[in-house]
Amino acid sequence: MRTVEDMFAEMKVIADEEGYQFNPVQKDLDDILQGLWDNEHRYGYPSCPCRMASGVLADDMDIICPCNYRDADLVEFGCCLCTLYVDDDWISSKKSHDPVPERRPQEYYEKGYPAIMEQKGDGGKEMAQVYRCKVCGYLCAREEPPDLCPICRAKKERFEKFEMK
Repeated sequence: MRTVEDMFAEMKVIADEEGYQFNPVQKDLDDILQGLWDNEHRYGYPSCPCRMASGVLADDMDIICPCNYRDADLVEFGCCLCTLYVDDDWISSKKSHDPVPERRPQEYYEKGYPAIMEQKGDGGKEMAQVYRCKVCGYLCAREEPPDLCPICRAKKERFEKFEMK
Protein backbone atom coordinates (compact mmCIF):
# COMPACT_ATOMS: atom_id res chain seq x y z
CA MET A 1 0.00 0.00 0.00
CA ARG A 2 1.25 3.48 -0.90
CA THR A 3 2.32 5.58 2.09
CA VAL A 4 1.99 9.32 2.65
CA GLU A 5 5.72 9.57 1.97
CA ASP A 6 5.33 7.71 -1.35
CA MET A 7 2.46 9.99 -2.35
CA PHE A 8 4.47 13.11 -1.48
CA ALA A 9 7.54 11.87 -3.38
CA GLU A 10 5.40 11.49 -6.51
CA MET A 11 3.81 14.92 -5.98
CA LYS A 12 7.22 16.52 -5.42
CA VAL A 13 8.61 15.24 -8.72
CA ILE A 14 5.66 16.79 -10.58
CA ALA A 15 5.75 20.04 -8.56
CA ASP A 16 9.49 20.42 -9.20
CA GLU A 17 8.95 19.92 -12.94
CA GLU A 18 6.20 22.57 -12.90
CA GLY A 19 8.07 25.00 -10.64
CA TYR A 20 5.71 24.76 -7.66
CA GLN A 21 6.73 24.84 -4.01
CA PHE A 22 5.17 23.20 -0.99
CA ASN A 23 4.38 24.76 2.36
CA PRO A 24 7.71 24.99 4.22
CA VAL A 25 6.11 24.54 7.67
CA GLN A 26 6.61 20.80 8.17
CA LYS A 27 3.71 20.30 10.60
CA ASP A 28 1.28 22.06 8.25
CA LEU A 29 2.61 20.14 5.27
CA ASP A 30 2.32 16.83 7.11
CA ASP A 31 -1.29 17.57 8.11
CA ILE A 32 -2.29 18.50 4.54
CA LEU A 33 -0.59 15.43 3.07
CA GLN A 34 -2.27 13.19 5.63
CA GLY A 35 -5.63 14.68 4.61
CA LEU A 36 -4.90 13.97 0.94
CA TRP A 37 -3.84 10.43 1.75
CA ASP A 38 -6.95 9.90 3.91
CA ASN A 39 -9.19 11.16 1.09
CA GLU A 40 -7.44 8.97 -1.46
CA HIS A 41 -8.14 5.93 0.69
CA ARG A 42 -11.64 7.05 1.64
CA TYR A 43 -12.85 7.98 -1.87
CA GLY A 44 -10.30 6.42 -4.22
CA TYR A 45 -8.90 9.78 -5.33
CA PRO A 46 -6.87 12.50 -3.57
CA SER A 47 -9.49 15.21 -3.16
CA CYS A 48 -8.42 18.48 -1.60
CA PRO A 49 -8.45 18.05 2.19
CA CYS A 50 -9.78 21.56 2.76
CA ARG A 51 -13.03 20.93 0.88
CA MET A 52 -15.94 18.56 1.37
CA ALA A 53 -15.77 15.83 -1.26
CA SER A 54 -18.95 14.06 -2.29
CA GLY A 55 -17.31 10.69 -2.81
CA VAL A 56 -18.53 10.74 -6.43
CA LEU A 57 -15.54 11.15 -8.73
CA ALA A 58 -17.49 12.95 -11.47
CA ASP A 59 -18.72 15.54 -8.98
CA ASP A 60 -15.28 16.11 -7.44
CA MET A 61 -13.05 16.31 -10.53
CA ASP A 62 -12.34 19.99 -9.88
CA ILE A 63 -11.03 19.34 -6.36
CA ILE A 64 -8.61 16.49 -7.07
CA CYS A 65 -5.20 17.73 -6.00
CA PRO A 66 -3.86 19.81 -7.57
CA CYS A 67 -7.32 21.34 -7.81
CA ASN A 68 -8.62 23.59 -10.59
CA TYR A 69 -8.35 26.60 -8.28
CA ARG A 70 -4.67 26.28 -7.29
CA ASP A 71 -3.15 28.46 -10.00
CA ALA A 72 -5.57 31.38 -9.57
CA ASP A 73 -5.12 31.23 -5.78
CA LEU A 74 -1.32 31.25 -6.10
CA VAL A 75 -1.39 34.25 -8.42
CA GLU A 76 -3.71 36.27 -6.19
CA PHE A 77 -2.82 35.08 -2.68
CA GLY A 78 0.53 33.32 -2.95
CA CYS A 79 -0.92 30.00 -1.81
CA CYS A 80 -3.76 27.65 -2.59
CA LEU A 81 -6.77 27.32 -0.27
CA CYS A 82 -5.23 24.57 1.86
CA THR A 83 -1.72 26.13 1.70
CA LEU A 84 -0.18 22.97 0.26
CA TYR A 85 1.22 24.97 -2.67
CA VAL A 86 2.86 28.33 -1.93
CA ASP A 87 5.06 30.86 -3.71
CA ASP A 88 8.14 32.82 -2.66
CA ASP A 89 6.15 35.91 -1.65
CA TRP A 90 3.99 33.83 0.68
CA ILE A 91 7.02 32.09 2.17
CA SER A 92 8.80 35.43 2.79
CA SER A 93 5.55 37.03 4.10
CA LYS A 94 5.49 39.62 1.29
CA LYS A 95 1.95 38.33 0.77
CA SER A 96 -0.23 38.11 3.84
CA HIS A 97 -1.26 34.77 5.25
CA ASP A 98 -4.92 35.76 5.40
CA PRO A 99 -7.40 32.99 4.60
CA VAL A 100 -7.95 32.37 0.89
CA PRO A 101 -11.61 32.67 -0.07
CA GLU A 102 -13.30 29.63 -1.56
CA ARG A 103 -13.43 29.82 -5.36
CA ARG A 104 -15.44 26.67 -5.82
CA PRO A 105 -19.04 27.70 -6.52
CA GLN A 106 -21.60 26.61 -3.95
CA GLU A 107 -23.61 24.96 -6.72
CA TYR A 108 -20.83 22.41 -7.17
CA TYR A 109 -21.59 21.18 -3.66
CA GLU A 110 -25.33 21.18 -4.31
CA LYS A 111 -25.55 19.87 -7.89
CA GLY A 112 -22.16 18.35 -8.62
CA TYR A 113 -19.34 19.60 -10.77
CA PRO A 114 -20.56 18.64 -14.27
CA ALA A 115 -24.05 20.09 -13.79
CA ILE A 116 -22.99 23.72 -13.37
CA MET A 117 -24.58 26.33 -15.58
CA GLU A 118 -23.40 29.91 -16.07
CA GLN A 119 -25.75 32.87 -16.21
CA LYS A 120 -25.81 34.84 -19.44
CA GLY A 121 -26.25 38.60 -19.29
CA ASP A 122 -29.84 38.37 -20.57
CA GLY A 123 -30.92 36.13 -17.69
CA GLY A 124 -30.86 32.93 -19.74
CA LYS A 125 -28.55 30.04 -19.02
CA GLU A 126 -25.85 28.48 -21.09
CA MET A 127 -23.53 25.61 -20.35
CA ALA A 128 -20.08 26.60 -19.13
CA GLN A 129 -17.25 25.80 -21.55
CA VAL A 130 -16.21 22.20 -21.00
CA TYR A 131 -12.76 20.89 -21.89
CA ARG A 132 -11.81 17.24 -22.31
CA CYS A 133 -8.37 15.73 -21.84
CA LYS A 134 -7.63 13.79 -25.03
CA VAL A 135 -5.38 11.42 -23.09
CA CYS A 136 -7.63 10.20 -20.26
CA GLY A 137 -11.05 11.77 -20.88
CA TYR A 138 -11.06 14.05 -17.80
CA LEU A 139 -13.73 16.77 -18.16
CA CYS A 140 -13.59 20.22 -16.60
CA ALA A 141 -15.89 23.23 -16.90
CA ARG A 142 -13.78 26.39 -16.74
CA GLU A 143 -12.74 29.43 -18.74
CA GLU A 144 -9.72 27.56 -20.09
CA PRO A 145 -8.27 24.08 -19.65
CA PRO A 146 -5.92 23.44 -16.71
CA ASP A 147 -2.16 23.66 -17.27
CA LEU A 148 -1.97 19.97 -16.40
CA CYS A 149 -4.62 17.30 -16.21
CA PRO A 150 -5.06 16.36 -12.54
CA ILE A 151 -5.58 12.72 -13.53
CA CYS A 152 -2.92 11.87 -16.13
CA ARG A 153 -0.71 15.00 -16.02
CA ALA A 154 -1.20 15.76 -19.75
CA LYS A 155 -0.33 19.35 -20.66
CA LYS A 156 -2.89 22.03 -21.50
CA GLU A 157 -2.31 21.52 -25.23
CA ARG A 158 -3.77 18.01 -24.93
CA PHE A 159 -7.22 19.38 -24.04
CA GLU A 160 -10.01 20.01 -26.53
CA LYS A 161 -13.31 21.84 -26.29
CA PHE A 162 -16.04 19.35 -25.50
CA GLU A 163 -19.59 19.93 -26.66
CA MET A 164 -22.25 18.75 -24.23
CA LYS A 165 -25.32 17.45 -26.04
